[in-house]
Amino acid sequence: MKKITTEIRSWIYSIGIAFACALLIGVFILQPTNVLGHSMDPTLHDEQRIFVSKISHTFHLEPDYGDIVIIDSRVDRSRSVLDDLMEHPLVSLLSDKDDRIIYIKRVIGKPGDVLEFKNHQVYRNGEPLNEPYLNEQMNYTSSQQYIVPDKHLYVMGDNRNNSKDSRNIGFIPLDHVLGIKLGK
Repeated sequence: MKKITTEIRSWIYSIGIAFACALLIGVFILQPTNVLGHSMDPTLHDEQRIFVSKISHTFHLEPDYGDIVIIDSRVDRSRSVLDDLMEHPLVSLLSDKDDRIIYIKRVIGKPGDVLEFKNHQVYRNGEPLNEPYLNEQMNYTSSQQYIVPDKHLYVMGDNRNNSKDSRNIGFIPLDHVLGIKLGK
């Protein structure tokens, strides 16, 4: 009987270590996720599985222009490590996680950039962006200039006419950038 108890403890210990390692890797290094919706068409498709590098979030690194980022759209609240833990796929299986707060978008503007939306195009610092990943002309125009504040980004979906992005939710604090999509 003692041998069986020892074996069970060994298995529980091993499973616990594996769970802890998977949690740490998913929170701080690499995490799989699914695309929900069509706001990144034609680049990414609904239900497509992608992998996200969490290194930029872990070390507070600023993504590059054109990077596809995963963001927490709740820009009116602060984030904590507890949020990162609760959003891990292993933990979310046990909870009622709301995937609709996590958006996948493209970085258009970084701190200090002046953005304009005219002639159905995005202009950054007076220059029109070359955006070959778009499959149709953007219907959105505005007479306003937007200056990206310090420690924030401006993000947009590739399906500009069907995307809830910075035009709706505002500038994205850098700590709300949860990761960067791996690969092309």
